[in-house]
Amino acid sequence: MSSSFRRQLQRLQIVGLFGLSLISPPRALRSASAGPPPVTSLPIAAPAPATTTPAPTESSPLLVALKQELDRSMKRLRLKGYEAPYFISYTLRDIEEAEVIGKFGAVFGKARDRRRVLHVEVRVGSYDLDNTSAGESDGDVDLALSLSEVSKDAPLDDNLDALRGSLWLLTDQKYKAALASYARKRARGVRDVEPEDKLPSFSREKPVKWSGEPPRYEVDLDKLAESVRVAGERLKQAPVLDGEIKVNADRVSRYFVSSEGAETIEHRTIFAAHLSAEARAKDGMLLSNARDFYGRSADQLPTAQTLATAVDGLVRDLSLLQAAPAADPYNGPAILMEEAAGVFFHETIGHRLEGERQVSSQEGRTFKGQIGQQVLPPFLSVLDDPTMVATADGVKLNGFYRFDDEGVPARPVTLIEKGVLRDYLKSRTPVLGSLRSNGHARAEGTSDPIGRMANLIVKAEQTVPLVELKAQLLAEVRRQGKPYGLIIADILGGSTNTMNFGSQTFRGQPTMVYRVDAKTGEETLVRGVEMVGTPLSSVAKIIGASNTVGVFNGFCGAESGMAPVSTVAPAVLFTEIELQRAQHVSERPPILLPPWRDEATIPRK
Repeated sequence: MSSSFRRQLQRLQIVGLFGLSLISPPRALRSASAGPPPVTSLPIAAPAPATTTPAPTESSPLLVALKQELDRSMKRLRLKGYEAPYFISYTLRDIEEAEVIGKFGAVFGKARDRRRVLHVEVRVGSYDLDNTSAGESDGDVDLALSLSEVSKDAPLDDNLDALRGSLWLLTDQKYKAALASYARKRARGVRDVEPEDKLPSFSREKPVKWSGEPPRYEVDLDKLAESVRVAGERLKQAPVLDGEIKVNADRVSRYFVSSEGAETIEHRTIFAAHLSAEARAKDGMLLSNARDFYGRSADQLPTAQTLATAVDGLVRDLSLLQAAPAADPYNGPAILMEEAAGVFFHETIGHRLEGERQVSSQEGRTFKGQIGQQVLPPFLSVLDDPTMVATADGVKLNGFYRFDDEGVPARPVTLIEKGVLRDYLKSRTPVLGSLRSNGHARAEGTSDPIGRMANLIVKAEQTVPLVELKAQLLAEVRRQGKPYGLIIADILGGSTNTMNFGSQTFRGQPTMVYRVDAKTGEETLVRGVEMVGTPLSSVAKIIGASNTVGVFNGFCGAESGMAPVSTVAPAVLFTEIELQRAQHVSERPPILLPPWRDEATIPRK
């Protein structure tokens, strides 16, 4: 899988895009300075209880319809001479979105959308061997079936006959595809060498019944539009090339039933505000920066004035970058500040510990079969905890959920303990050394669920204050005889490749990079570089960490769709990190000033 990060959420653009954005208002409102921003320590809060008193799932007519059609399919869906389904699951997602987009102090887009979509999974064969094959294509079989693709939309009305009709057609197609895939998979056994780590196809999990309380979802588009106008007016007066203010609110209610007896109803709301701006340096390099805010309700979003103040900080950073010199390629000691470190661990470690990537023949399988082996320096541990609602300081975490998309209860999982690999991010697809699900099957829309990150947390022992970490940086720079080190204080995003074709590399797109003079410790802002490297080589060069942590909230896109995620990480010190010149096209800025700033055209009163 090739992936990339973007700070600003790009709404369901293409499979393989990653977007993580900062939630913490203090971080977003910091003033630009000559050094990296101070980060308050954010102690980790206790996770939310795994279950609460359930509401009767039978109270939902949607769930009743799902169960009725599921029972009918399990009892009667079969083709003479072929296997009957041994497992079927239905997922209905009820999605509501509201969004306001603007620039130059005006609203450019204002809309609401409501839709319901279905996901149907049909398995034939048995838990030990069925039709599924992680990461492998069924080639011509898939192509032929796709020519008569059945709609995955569900009715917005609670018309149960119409809903069951949609399920009926989709289940029929999925069953036929499953039979074709099962025959193809069994045929491969004639041709292919028997794998040494032969695994079951599907894990057995205890079915659970649970219904969550619907959250408050109140959206005043006119009020959001006013915030967009106020913040956009502030950006309009700034010396930038372009910019955008976006405020959106999403609600997803997920209804899940399976033939094993699982029944779960879970709801999620995410409110977000995104600020972005662009400018050009004197040499024509395009410079971008962003600020992002997240919450679970409208009252957790910043006020219009707070957004306007955030615009000021954004513009100050861009002004500093315009005046900053372009950096040269670099290979040497560096500190990644907290959020940049979160992006680094998400890309280099998190994705490579997703379960399906250990079994797919198309993946690089970086950590396959390495449970019990050291993969990180011994002072670092990594866990993923979907049950964590927020940090102790109240920063809400986007990756919170109670049940995954296969109806399995979410639970915290220690992935790496003191440098030693302990587990993977697991769906119900068995992996060598980890045969059971740990509640990390995730999907959005109509995608098939796979093991994914939720709230990725990096913990470090032997931590030091940021001042001491900088002192360690300078000591390492002098030991290596380098003229300077680097502090990467902020980052727009990054990308990585986990597939077995091409190089297993990652790239990062830092924005605020400071060159630290080896003799004086003076920090100078530079621009125009990107971080590159190979994961195993890079993580082996971490030698220190701060006693502070930062939260990076946003959305992560992969094969199973755009899923809300978070990272919590300390700043980390590397003995060596590589930066190369960023690719850019040097263009002249607009010849004229914006009309509202052009003294020659502004009407005089």
